Amino acid sequence: MNKLVSGALIAAVVATTGCGSINQEAREANPDPCPNIIVLEDAARLVEFDGEQQLDDVAYTGEIMDVTTRCRYFGENPIDAEVDIRFAFGKGPKAAAEQKEFKYFVAVTKRDSEVIDKKEFVVPVDFDGDRIVVVKNEEIDRIVIPRASGETSGLNFEIVVGLSLTPSQTIYNRSGKSLKFPQLQ
Repeated sequence: MNKLVSGALIAAVVATTGCGSINQEAREANPDPCPNIIVLEDAARLVEFDGEQQLDDVAYTGEIMDVTTRCRYFGENPIDAEVDIRFAFGKGPKAAAEQKEFKYFVAVTKRDSEVIDKKEFVVPVDFDGDRIVVVKNEEIDRIVIPRASGETSGLNFEIVVGLSLTPSQTIYNRSGKSLKFPQLQ
């Protein structure tokens, strides 16, 4: 009986060792860091005015609070990435409705270079009654990032995230202006 248990134990150790060495070889051959994820500074927040650029004329606001990514790839396959984005949306004094759709984009670029792919997404937000701030989490299940070969690291790419803005909203963000919301302090 002991010989049978010992034989099974040895077989299990050999099998586990064999699998471990295959996985180790795959890990060494596959550079597996995820692409850097960047929140575009000019598109990290949104202030929509109905009138002048002052606190009393704010209709809606939006801000990217946090972004995380996970990725996986093996051999010659493309990189599969998932992105989770946490937003905070606000309803100001000039808000016209309790519901609002906000748009954001996710782009894949070669590092510090050209855009490979860009997609825009919509986040529906419901400001129930007196709620003036809504936090939403959005998950993008699959972003495919092509690679030239199995040796191409994820660090050769970037995933860029931002809110979709009008030209005047972009200019406002670049101006460095900021609004303070005293009731949120």
